[in-house]
Amino acid sequence: MSEVWAFSESVGVANETVSAAKEAAVACSGQAVVVEVGRVRSSVSSPGKKLVLLGPGLTDESPEMAAEALYLAAKEAKPAVIFVGATRNGKEVASRLAVKLGNGCLPDLSKVSADREMLVGERSEYAGKVMTKLSCPFPCVAAIKVGAYPAFSGSGGVVLEKEVGTVARSSKIVALTKKEASTVDLRAAKVIVSAGRGVKKKEDLEMVGALAKALGGALGCSRPLASDLGWLPEECHIGLTGVNVKPELYLAVGISGQLQHVAGIKDSKLIAAINTDKDAPIFQAADYGIVGDLYQVVPAIQKVLTSRHR
Repeated sequence: MSEVWAFSESVGVANETVSAAKEAAVACSGQAVVVEVGRVRSSVSSPGKKLVLLGPGLTDESPEMAAEALYLAAKEAKPAVIFVGATRNGKEVASRLAVKLGNGCLPDLSKVSADREMLVGERSEYAGKVMTKLSCPFPCVAAIKVGAYPAFSGSGGVVLEKEVGTVARSSKIVALTKKEASTVDLRAAKVIVSAGRGVKKKEDLEMVGALAKALGGALGCSRPLASDLGWLPEECHIGLTGVNVKPELYLAVGISGQLQHVAGIKDSKLIAAINTDKDAPIFQAADYGIVGDLYQVVPAIQKVLTSRHR
């Protein structure tokens, strides 16, 4: 029986990737196997077997080391497919692993199917306007888009440990800088208030954050505030190259609404926007819009919310 492996360094994404692996395994009469690198994570659900790869100093936090460990194990076990969660690290793991194995690699899949010889996947293009179907013969590697599959929940199965030996690194760490981490999982938030370039100063994010708190929601942002300015952690970046969200309410504050951002919010139940530009693209995606200065509109909304809670 062929095996279909599922791996991610993130527990939440790993459980989603297991769902994709289980679906593909059923389609090709195989067995879904959870693969972990460096340690056993009990919070990662397994539909059956869990394979733990061990070695001196081995960790899944380094894409280079994780890819090498998976390669050493896969070279012997020869799984039909290795699914990797398409996190920032995961995309690097998938590409490195495919090159090492000499296999094809299907990127950012939102849906998978399989037969005994071929993996077929779908991915969105042009900010979700087009769905592309891709296929690759077994064996292959595939990156599963974060949030595309529900998290698998289950227990039981056997845990097997495999020593892969010392994993050498070709890169050298010259410095480590502590990264500010988000404490909120935006994908699970029911309400998101998101800030864009209309916010003039980092200190002004407190005003937007207060509104998010008043609405019982979480604070997000467009790409420039996280990637370019570093005002918020990367985990707060919503869009095509960030997090895809689908809250009950998404409020865009000072966000122009380019395709890359709209692609990450299009599944929201209700979208509202505040922008000074009446022709801003965000209004084309919004159910409700306010044309106005966020520095006047946000405090006004906050005042109404505060008065209702007295």
